[in-house]
Amino acid sequence: MNSLIIFVLLLGLMLTGMPISISLGLTVLTFLFTMTQVPIESVALKLFTGIEKFEIMAIPFFILAGNFLTHGGVARRMINFASSMVGHWHGGLALAGVLACALFAAVSGSSPATVVAIGSIILPAMVRQGYPKSFGAGVITTSGALGILIPPSIVMVMYSVTTNTSVGKLFMAGVVPGVMLAFFLGLTTWWLARKHNYPRMAKASWGERWRTFRKSAWGLALIIVVMGGIYTGTFTPTEAAAMAAVYAFIIAVFVYKDLKLRQVGKVLLDSAAMSAMLLYIITNAVLFSFLMTSENIPQAMAEWITGQGLGVVTFLLVVNILLLLAGNIMEPSSIVLIMAPILFPVAMKLGIDPVHFGILIVVNMEVGMCHPPVGLNLYVASGITKMGITELTVAVWPWLLTMLGFLVLVTYIPQISLWLPNLIYS
Repeated sequence: MNSLIIFVLLLGLMLTGMPISISLGLTVLTFLFTMTQVPIESVALKLFTGIEKFEIMAIPFFILAGNFLTHGGVARRMINFASSMVGHWHGGLALAGVLACALFAAVSGSSPATVVAIGSIILPAMVRQGYPKSFGAGVITTSGALGILIPPSIVMVMYSVTTNTSVGKLFMAGVVPGVMLAFFLGLTTWWLARKHNYPRMAKASWGERWRTFRKSAWGLALIIVVMGGIYTGTFTPTEAAAMAAVYAFIIAVFVYKDLKLRQVGKVLLDSAAMSAMLLYIITNAVLFSFLMTSENIPQAMAEWITGQGLGVVTFLLVVNILLLLAGNIMEPSSIVLIMAPILFPVAMKLGIDPVHFGILIVVNMEVGMCHPPVGLNLYVASGITKMGITELTVAVWPWLLTMLGFLVLVTYIPQISLWLPNLIYS
C-alpha cells in the first residue's frame, strides 16, 4: 500500500508539470512527515553521505570538457575527417554525420552536446547538397544519442553512483555496443540514401584524408587520454574526467584557438549551471532511493517477481517496456536515478550481471531521447532545424526502429556488453 502511495504521489506531482527533482523531493518529504517513523536526522545524514561519492565529481568535469569541445572547433575538424573517409559512399555527408557523432560522443559524454556540435555544422551542409531536411534531422537526432553509450558517459556515471557498479567496467562495456550501434545507424542511413539516390561526395585522396586526420588528431587524442588512462590504471574514471577537462581547455584555447580566453568564463558558468541542475536531481534521487529502501519496496518487488516464477528473459522484457514507457515522461538522468534502485536488486537476485544491466538501461535511455513527448534530442534538433516535434518524430522512425532492434540484441546477448570488460579486467 505504501509503495502505491509513493508512486501515485510522484506521478501526480510530475503530471502538474513540476520538475522531476522537485517532484522527487516533495514526494519524499510528504511521505516522511505523514506516514513513517523515520527520524528526520537520518534523512539529513543520508542526504550528505549519499552524494559524498568520489565518482560524482566526474559529472561536472565531463560536462566542462564537453562544453570546451563544443565551443572549440573540435566538431568541425571531426566532420571534415569523417567526410574524407566515407563521403564518397551513398549518402556520404549523412554517413559522415554518423561517424562524426560517434567520434564526438567518445570525447563529450553527452547526447545533446553531440547533436548541437555536429548537427549545427553538418545539417546546413546537407541541405545545401540537396538532402531533404527531414533525412538530415533523422540522422543527427538518432546518431547524437551515441553520446550516452560510447564512453565517457555521464549517464553511466549516474548508474554507477546509484548501484555501486564499477565506472571503469561500464565505460569498457559501452565500447562494443557503441561501435555496433553506430554501424547499424550508418547501415540504415546508407540503405535509405541508396534507395532515394541521395548525393555522394567526390572520393578524397589519401593525402587529403591524412591532412584532415592530422587536423582532428588533437581532439581524437582525448579518447586515448580518457580510455587509455582508465585501461592502464594510470588514473580512475573521475581523475580521467578532470584530465579531459584540462586537456579540452588547452586544445580549444591554445592549440585550435577557436575559443578565446574571454569566452572561457561563459563556458565555466554554463557548465556550473548544468552540473548544479544534475547534482540537485541526484540529491533528491538519493532521498527517494533511501525512502524506497526504508519501506522495503525493492526487496518486496524482488520477492514478488521471483515468486511469480518470472525468469530472466521475461524480467528483461518487462524492464525494457517499463524504461521505454518512462522515456515518454522523463529524461535519462531522472529515469536512471529513480528506476535503477528499484530494478537493480531484482536483477541481482535473478543473477543478471550489473554491468550488462547498466548497458541495457543506457540503450533504453538512447531510444527515449529520440521519441516524444520529452525526447531531449528531438528538442535540440528542433532548435537547429526549425522543424516541429511532430515532423521530427516522423523523420526519425527508420533509425528509431534500428535502435529498438539493437536493444533486443543487447538485452538477450550479454556478451556484446561483457566481452571487453571481462577481457580487460580478468
